[in-house]
Amino acid sequence: MQKIGIIAEYNPFHNGHIYHIQKIKEIYPDSLLILVLNGYFLERGEISVLSKETKTRLALENNIDIVLELPVIYGTQSADTFAEMSIKILQNFQIEEIIFGSESVNIEKINEIAKEQVKETFALKIEDKSQNYPNLLAKNLKIENRIPPNDLLAISYCKAIFKNNYSIKATPILRTSTYHNTTSKEPIISASNIRHKRKIGENINKYLPNNVENLWQEVDIQKLFEFLKYRILTDNNLDSYIDVTEGLDFKMKKEIKNVKTYEELVESLKSKRYTYNRLNRMLIHVLLGHQKKIAKIPLSYIKILGFSKKGQSYLNKIRKNIHLPLSPVKESVQYEEEIKASLLYDMLTHSQNSLFDIQNKPIIYTLEISKESNQK
Repeated sequence: MQKIGIIAEYNPFHNGHIYHIQKIKEIYPDSLLILVLNGYFLERGEISVLSKETKTRLALENNIDIVLELPVIYGTQSADTFAEMSIKILQNFQIEEIIFGSESVNIEKINEIAKEQVKETFALKIEDKSQNYPNLLAKNLKIENRIPPNDLLAISYCKAIFKNNYSIKATPILRTSTYHNTTSKEPIISASNIRHKRKIGENINKYLPNNVENLWQEVDIQKLFEFLKYRILTDNNLDSYIDVTEGLDFKMKKEIKNVKTYEELVESLKSKRYTYNRLNRMLIHVLLGHQKKIAKIPLSYIKILGFSKKGQSYLNKIRKNIHLPLSPVKESVQYEEEIKASLLYDMLTHSQNSLFDIQNKPIIYTLEISKESNQK
């Protein structure tokens, strides 16, 4: 039985995610699939349109055997941290292979770039401070074209494997859609395209499994802006937060007085040097109060969000070999930040999703539960 790792955000869970899982099952019919799932606040600085509990249930209903939580501290950081901590969690569960989506499916090139970056001699040369990270990396590596988003993430996965000497195989699956394309109407499109189409009033049902749109959480963007405005105006140590670099703290203080929406705030901070993703991430760190001093804290525990009968059997087999607690350590920074994030998500979505985090009851998936949830 092959133990396969997947890392995902499911924002929202869509046909492309089902395709990903089905392709793995075609290659490894008897595989055990272990998912590391990002929760409420995501790697590109977005807020999830599905709750953590909903995403866990959807994963289990679609052949995932174990769902593990990616703590919000790491899930809201840049690709390298997001990838390294996800891979570290999967390593604890003794996976043999990670399978991910890629625009190029060129694992040789991805590995070559990753190995170059983990060399002690490698240093990113910044000759032009107005250039953002993707462009700088391509220039430093003498790559003619900008590296596409999912290949960048794939490189980060492979860097984490090489850096830590993990014996995990990295395998790409061709993505059938691109992150930036918001016009495609194919059955499988990107999550960002789905969110865009819904925002402009287009029907998105054909891109999603049954019932997913009914589970959508509406994010109150105006409330998000008001929370941020309060934090920016009243906090005199904005430079202490993750991703706030020199000058951005002053610029935030200045611009927040002149803008009226979240979108206007991001636009007022935008420059060639800072991508929209980078700015959105930074603002999420300010909102959540994520200070630089907690950016690299080690894992305190690994939280199990749910499992199938097959997953439960595997958990019972390897539990004694996992050297971290498998339930929240309530006195840890990791737990404190997770609860804060869940409560803030409740306020932004006018919901009570934090109960799933506070009660800490993993979802035990059975066919009976599936039939019951479908009837509802």
